[in-house]
Amino acid sequence: MQDAEFADVLDAVRRFVRTKVVPREDEIEETDAIPADIRRAATQMGLFGYTLPAEYGGLGATLSQDVRLAFEFGYTTPAFRSLFGTNNGIAGQVLVSSGTDEQKQRWLPRLAEGAIASFALTEAEAGSDPSGLTTKAIRDGDGYVLSGVKRFITNAPLADLFVVFARTDPAARGTRGISVFLVDAGLHGVRVGPRDRKMGQAGAWTAEVLFDQVRVPSTALVGGQEGAGFAAAMRSLVRGRVHIAAICVGMADRLLAESVSYAKSACQGGQPIGEFQLVQAMLAEIKTGAYAGRAMVAEAARNYDSAADRRIGPSAAKLFCSEMVGRAADLAVQVHGGLGYMRGIPVERMYRDARLFRIYEGTSEIQKLIIGRALVRDGN
Repeated sequence: MQDAEFADVLDAVRRFVRTKVVPREDEIEETDAIPADIRRAATQMGLFGYTLPAEYGGLGATLSQDVRLAFEFGYTTPAFRSLFGTNNGIAGQVLVSSGTDEQKQRWLPRLAEGAIASFALTEAEAGSDPSGLTTKAIRDGDGYVLSGVKRFITNAPLADLFVVFARTDPAARGTRGISVFLVDAGLHGVRVGPRDRKMGQAGAWTAEVLFDQVRVPSTALVGGQEGAGFAAAMRSLVRGRVHIAAICVGMADRLLAESVSYAKSACQGGQPIGEFQLVQAMLAEIKTGAYAGRAMVAEAARNYDSAADRRIGPSAAKLFCSEMVGRAADLAVQVHGGLGYMRGIPVERMYRDARLFRIYEGTSEIQKLIIGRALVRDGN
């Protein structure tokens, strides 16, 4: 996307988030759903395919552009970004990086137009480490038969397409023998369970997905190559970690804005609490964390786009920013005092919402392992 075009998109997203989505956060929280008119507007703005190649109907945003949009998405409920996040991130990027021309032509235009893709990797014993994956894809004639259960799958109740990771080599162990398939959500044998009841992030739907002897053609095998699924997943997740880090920065910015506003208006002993030095110290900590996180994300995105670093930087940014926003949310509640513990107050909701960032797309512990192993192997 050219700079001038991107500037227009960024400005439109910023205005839309702050004037249309933020005022309806309580509605989203109470109904556990994104309103239909907000979804339609997001589709019209091109948000369901802003990172997908322009030749397939997307906007072709680089990761450096993606994170600047993510700073804005993070300013409101994570459910808004979650609606189209997998299209642009972990699911859509598998197609972009590993799909055949036929697969791209079939699915990418549909995703850019508002169809929803889900990334079906996680299982009961395969989360941040997919080596325990048990879903199987058995070759049968000119196709495959998939069997297995996935859990915590984002957008599963809304999905038109599942990007499914399964073992095609039953004798393989660890991360070997894993392949990835494009599974139409309407196929016989695909069953989506009830929506999960989560601590936070209301409106961002997740659910269990059962694949019961689901027959798919050989053309559903991403890239037409067995055993390439783990590498495809890792490439997609690496990019996604920088995006999630940017969402965390956006949320920290919002936490700061809410806290500063409250500190300037709430009084104790006849003076605004913002005049108290210990309250100012808490505001300073939130600001410093967000400031550092923004710089980390920008550099990680630049290095990803240039291929200078697609290993340590994304994990370092995701680790720092997901931990940082958790601390920021805790401080924001503290600034608000007892009011910050009450439902209906934005920082209370964000306190719950922020907790998930340290878990999905690779836990903080996994990021530490990735960084540490890379340093021991390759140096700094």
